[in-house]
Amino acid sequence: MYARRPLLLSILLLVVAAAPVLAQTPARPPALSAEAVLLLDPEGRTIFAKNAEAERAPASLVKLMTLYLACALIEAHKADVDELAMVSVHAANTPRYRMGLRAGDRVPVIVLLEGVAIASANDAATALAEHLAGDETTFVGWMNDKAHELGLVSTRFANPHGLPDPAQHSTARDLALLTARLLADHPMSRPLLGGQTFIYNGRVYARHIPLFNDPGGVQALKTGFTNEAGYNLAVSAWRNDRQFLMIVMGARTRALSFLDAKRLLRYGFLETGLETTPEVKPRLPPRRGAPPRRSATTSATPAALR
Repeated sequence: MYARRPLLLSILLLVVAAAPVLAQTPARPPALSAEAVLLLDPEGRTIFAKNAEAERAPASLVKLMTLYLACALIEAHKADVDELAMVSVHAANTPRYRMGLRAGDRVPVIVLLEGVAIASANDAATALAEHLAGDETTFVGWMNDKAHELGLVSTRFANPHGLPDPAQHSTARDLALLTARLLADHPMSRPLLGGQTFIYNGRVYARHIPLFNDPGGVQALKTGFTNEAGYNLAVSAWRNDRQFLMIVMGARTRALSFLDAKRLLRYGFLETGLETTPEVKPRLPPRRGAPPRRSATTSATPAALR
């Protein structure tokens, strides 16, 4: 009997030693519907990736580069948010989605910036590009030069708004880098991408993004959609003063793109230890011969039907 004690003690020590490992089981990766996804931690390391290097149509995430160049010129005092931009016929006729700018309108640059960032207005993006560069073609050249400078090796721009073009493509990896550089290099972009409403010509332009209201720390966000691209998102979220960057591309619906983003952020917070999975306490079986316990709130009518 006494000879068996060392063996029992060894087994007990093994079980105790294994307990912390079991308690720290990694979170299960979320099931996502989007075609390409990337989540980066505050140090830029990949937490989750799905087809992150695949070239896809970026849709209105192109406007991240339009904002980058505009903010750079403004912060360098080569343009001013209060100066007026003349809307050309070409800009006014840019296909939807539009703010309804009319040829000949003189619009403050700050309104065009809000139109690009919040309303994702294509006519605002064209008008802004023409005002800053003189014409759209020159501005697109600037976009591609800056993409090369930033190391966006799989990105090619063809316009400042993101409408479909066979020559225009990017990847989740490149767009995450672009988002990170935009927010870091040009702080004025943060309130633009975090804004939800603005007013122009007596009309309130608003976007209703559930991620801003969820406790996920989302502070900056850009959406994009075309039939070719599906629903795209670029997201910057903060938790405990730590920034996470996320790109979602090719979701089938707007709602699914937001759901994928929410699930992915939750997964990232768990993986980095900023959140913990609630402990599930096992239910003990009733004692033999004892009647089943009934909750004090138990009712014959389900709560959903009350």
